[in-house]
Amino acid sequence: MENSNTPNEQQINQQFNQQFGGAPSGQVPLPNGTTSLVLGIISCVFGVFWCYWIGSVIAIVCGIIAISMGNSGRKLLKTNGSNNYTTSSINNNNAGRIMGIIGLCLGSLALVFLIIVIIFYTAFASAIFGASL
Repeated sequence: MENSNTPNEQQINQQFNQQFGGAPSGQVPLPNGTTSLVLGIISCVFGVFWCYWIGSVIAIVCGIIAISMGNSGRKLLKTNGSNNYTTSSINNNNAGRIMGIIGLCLGSLALVFLIIVIIFYTAFASAIFGASL
């Protein structure tokens, strides 16, 4: 016979959630919330510390993906309501979307700056050295 004093798995999970602030029952993480945050961070990092043109391209691509994932998460929140999802995943989704926007802007500025530098370099090099590069 089973001992009636032994707690079952549901009781253990409920007690753990009460003690350590876990998700209330019925709440699930927002899909791609963490992925949006990670891509937003990558986008910001490559937007600030770009290495030649590839860093700004990575920042732009990761920024666009983070923004689209963040927007899909926002659509799910509007459709299903925020009570169905954990607060941390909603915050991750919003932060990832915002960081994706910032990274996209930084990557675009870095790419434009790089293009301007290349244009001026070729123009001044041909004027100074008299040869086309």
